[in-house]
Amino acid sequence: MITVRICVGTSCHLNGGHNVISSFQHMIEENGLHDKVTLEAAFCMRECTKSGVTVTVNDEKYRVEPEKARSFFKEKILPLTIG
Repeated sequence: MITVRICVGTSCHLNGGHNVISSFQHMIEENGLHDKVTLEAAFCMRECTKSGVTVTVNDEKYRVEPEKARSFFKEKILPLTIG
């Protein structure tokens, strides 16, 4: 199971956290990954000075711009679901 956490703290919320969550939810649905990807909200991950939204994939931190959320999912998360 792949665990994806998306920050919903104030800074990330203002930087488009809800849009990232929505994009990831759609990608999980479109690809039938409910049994492979767990999507969780998390409070502040202490990356507030950087742009974008903090996302962890199996505890590895990334910053994701909302408009790039779908491509991030395809590049970083989708390959982990294969095999």
